[in-house]
Amino acid sequence: MRVLLQRVLHACVSVDGKTVSFIGPGLLVLVGVKADDTQADIDYLVHKIVNLRVFPDDEGVMNLSVLDYGGEILAVSQFTLMASTRKGNRPSYIAAAPSAISEPLYGRFCDSLSKALGRCVGRGVFGAHMQVDLVNDGPVTIWIDSSEK
Repeated sequence: MRVLLQRVLHACVSVDGKTVSFIGPGLLVLVGVKADDTQADIDYLVHKIVNLRVFPDDEGVMNLSVLDYGGEILAVSQFTLMASTRKGNRPSYIAAAPSAISEPLYGRFCDSLSKALGRCVGRGVFGAHMQVDLVNDGPVTIWIDSSEK
């Protein structure tokens, strides 16, 4: 499982021109799922995301987690995070799990993230063509892959 997190001032996801989720200051988390991902991958990433110190303290030092900061989280499924560009110019998505596997894992990831955060996590619409609008704060953008524990 791979995630790309961005510290944001706000972010929203729209489908067919309708906003389906909006957050204020917090983290936008793009989520890619591999076929062999398990609950252990979810647990690792959830723990890392809610405890990663990427928010400024009173002195402007990135020393606070999203929990400490009181920020929100928006999680959006994105199979393109699994792209391989080793051969040619057309990305291969063979490492991405099929939707029968990735949709339930994405749901469990979001549920686990909500539980760890102590409040609802915003979500995209799995499999939909989405528009994601965000204001990156910093910018702070971090890549985490559960296979690189």
